[in-house]
Amino acid sequence: MSLYGALTIGVAGLSANSAALSATSSNIANVNTVGYKQATAAFHTFLNAENGVGSNASAGVAVSIGQDITTQGLPTTTSSNTDLSISGNGFFVVAPNPDGTGARAYTRAGSFTPDVNGNLVNTAGFYLMGYKLDSAGNVPTDASALSLVNTSTISGAAQATSKLTIQANLSSGSTVASSYTAGQMTSGAVAPDFTRTINVYDSQGGSQPITFSFIKTGANAWAYEASYAGDPANLTATGPISTGTVSFNSDGTLANVNGATPASGNVNLTIPWKLSSSGLDPQTVSLSLGSVGGSNGLTQANAPSVLNGSYIDGTPYGSVTGVTVDKDGTVTAQFSNGLSQDVYKIPLATFTNPNGLGQMSGNAYAVTKASGAANINLANSGTAGTIQSKSLEASTVDLAAEFTNLITTQRAYSASARIITTADQMLQELERLPTN
Repeated sequence: MSLYGALTIGVAGLSANSAALSATSSNIANVNTVGYKQATAAFHTFLNAENGVGSNASAGVAVSIGQDITTQGLPTTTSSNTDLSISGNGFFVVAPNPDGTGARAYTRAGSFTPDVNGNLVNTAGFYLMGYKLDSAGNVPTDASALSLVNTSTISGAAQATSKLTIQANLSSGSTVASSYTAGQMTSGAVAPDFTRTINVYDSQGGSQPITFSFIKTGANAWAYEASYAGDPANLTATGPISTGTVSFNSDGTLANVNGATPASGNVNLTIPWKLSSSGLDPQTVSLSLGSVGGSNGLTQANAPSVLNGSYIDGTPYGSVTGVTVDKDGTVTAQFSNGLSQDVYKIPLATFTNPNGLGQMSGNAYAVTKASGAANINLANSGTAGTIQSKSLEASTVDLAAEFTNLITTQRAYSASARIITTADQMLQELERLPTN
């Protein structure tokens, strides 16, 4: 090996250790960067002999800088429902533009917050992509149909009443109305022995009054009418919504409703909403007047008639109060009326060789030939992993190890510089030799 070869090797050492110092510096600078993967410096030799082999070959040095992408950082707890970390091999699918356009990128930096338009974007400016669910909570059949995950376009929600339970006592001492015919309590021709109005909710969250009236028609026998107490123009027909009979056992417990076979305490009420005036479709409510032979609904006792209680499902209109994210990536909107609705599903991307991904600014990665194509999977399936809400993945940098690398890199750089100064001194000695 010539002295010039020694100079070349020294220069290669300076260059390689400068690159290693750059990698170490990046690691130290990003020790608190969410989802950052430690940069690695891999040194390798190269020979200056022909074909790279030979017993008299001198070895130079080169370095390859990469990232250990497969190593996972520790999850750290936060207070935001849209801070997300991944336990597994997956990556969030993100877009660089606020309209969802641009080449897809992939990241594990899950510090997402809504932007001015409600789209979830991380601190590096990448927008989270997911599947928008239909009304039944199903993902699109097209696996590539990803859209921006948006929390502001979620409208409010209401739930129509579908079940109603009445608990009341009908006084056994009431006088029998032997001449009563169905509909007379609603029309006002006959005064009921007992009446109460209960509000139910329509499909738009409106509160609608339904009046229940009861009259004694015989020993242990009663008639009931359900009528609408609001604007009659909201219905397609006038008169009671429903009429029927209620019978009791000798001990005052419920015997049957409407003479059903087998005996039952349930009946369906259909409210005939008029679409043109109310904006509503007909609504069916399952009315429970109690269990046959029980006292958990209507009873007949020698005591004043009284409504002991009622239960209705359904809710009034409620606005969005926040979102939660489940481990399978389901984004659920929470409403002020207690309802919740699944609105998005966040998928995860996996790669055959994650360490082959191309680095991008913003702690994101791009697909390369070395990484292979992205495989889009639902979270909590396969090797993609699960999503943890209120959590962020910490940097994988070990600060103590990086300080050690600083010292060893500095020593190696100084030694490479010494090679150059020594070879230079030897060349100067060579130049001073006499020429004759």
